Amino acid sequence: MTGIGAAFDQGASGTSGAAARAAALAGTRERWRMSLEGRALVLVTATLLSVGLAVLFSASALLAVAKDQPGYYYVFRQATGALVGVVAFALFAKVDAERWRKFAWPLMLTSIVLMIAVLFTAKVGGSRRHLFGGSLQPSEFAKFAILIWTPMLLVKKGAAVKRVGKGLMPFAVVIGTLSVLAILEPDYSIAMMFCLLTAVLLFVGGARIAHFVMFGALAIALVGFQLSQSNYVRERIRSFMAGEQAESVNRSASADQQYQSFVAVGSGGLLGVGFGQGNQQRGWLPLAQSDFIGSILGEEFGFFGFAGITVLYALYGWLGFRIARNARSPFLTLVAVGLTFTTVFTAFIHLGVVIGLLPNTGLTLPFVSYGRSNLLLTLAMTGILVNIGSERERVYGVTATDPLVAPVS
Repeated sequence: MTGIGAAFDQGASGTSGAAARAAALAGTRERWRMSLEGRALVLVTATLLSVGLAVLFSASALLAVAKDQPGYYYVFRQATGALVGVVAFALFAKVDAERWRKFAWPLMLTSIVLMIAVLFTAKVGGSRRHLFGGSLQPSEFAKFAILIWTPMLLVKKGAAVKRVGKGLMPFAVVIGTLSVLAILEPDYSIAMMFCLLTAVLLFVGGARIAHFVMFGALAIALVGFQLSQSNYVRERIRSFMAGEQAESVNRSASADQQYQSFVAVGSGGLLGVGFGQGNQQRGWLPLAQSDFIGSILGEEFGFFGFAGITVLYALYGWLGFRIARNARSPFLTLVAVGLTFTTVFTAFIHLGVVIGLLPNTGLTLPFVSYGRSNLLLTLAMTGILVNIGSERERVYGVTATDPLVAPVS
């Protein structure tokens, strides 16, 4: 009797234990826990996006009215892009960034097809850069493809990347193809960006310095040759070297845009003339809503505003490189380096052009300049960067699947 009772109790105990385990599993989930750097990056991104929408409204309101559109036309379109971008940010921040490795070749092949397709569209402003009525810029998609494809191939090749034939030649062929297609649009700035971004990733990925220099020289020679065929770009560089952008009289038409940028930044002083009170967006400064939006920021918010946004981009870079250093795999380290470098380098080039340190390159200011394709891509890339700076953890408890109750980990 005792034995039967003991057996029954043991069976009951086993049954209840299995039920307890099942209940525990039912109350278990996995989630991504952001690091301190990831959380700080979200805050920096939100700040840049908020500042961007405000400055864009000031820079574009009069332009919209001049085109018989409501004053909020450009900022409303940018806000719709920001909304989609925030959704992409949230989605990519929750998707394991390691999964992007298997999409590297499809992304690269798709980008090449899109870059070819854009060459058969009508020219707008002397170039062909957009598809589907301006809603897609293939060069932005290609930039993202490089950020995924190059790290994938670097990790796959390993030590073989130090050899020219089997190591670096595939990079030269594929990135060279994208660069030539960009030049044919023509978009010289993005062609140089393709080459520079690849060179940085090759350097971080372990390529020989000699090979890095060799391919860098070839890329510069290629772009330099194409630049020599463009009278507009050649004149822009000549006027910059001659210092015409600083002359109030006798300056060329190509130097006038940067001169007006000087006027805007100089008028801002330390504290700025005030939000919405700037004069340069009243038709004096061309492309104030995109290529020279940093000038409007300097005019209305002054030196402190200009310095503040510079610090924000520097902080973005510092956080991004810290995330890269602590990444879960070599592939993610390279991806994080590429993502961070792309955003920060583009920002500093734009700001350098605004204050006359560099010739006009046509690069926009991330999160701030008008352009929905670029904004969507930058937010998506930041989401991937946040995921790289996160760790997967398992959360237990009956409330683990309840989104309204804070789980106990």
